[in-house]
Amino acid sequence: MWYAIISQDVENSLPLRQSARPQHIARLNDLKDQGRLLIAGPHPAIDSEDPGEAGFTGSLVVADFASLEDAKAWADADPYVAAGVYAAVTVKPYKLVLP
Repeated sequence: MWYAIISQDVENSLPLRQSARPQHIARLNDLKDQGRLLIAGPHPAIDSEDPGEAGFTGSLVVADFASLEDAKAWADADPYVAAGVYAAVTVKPYKLVLP
């Protein structure tokens, strides 16, 4: 089943994001290579494709997991969590309807 992992950043998270990004992206690429990643990306802090120093306010990942518990465990092990990027993470089932 698909699960949405919705994360909210701490204030001024950009330096923390930059330091943990390679490990964070590697885990997402693992999901992609397994055919389990629907979408993933950050929420820019300003209305811009490249927010620069404004950074980001959070992230969204929609991926396939065997259970809600598995999705939560994967989210809890995110390098951004360990680096202190996220103030809060919500994981919930997601039903793909369109397109």
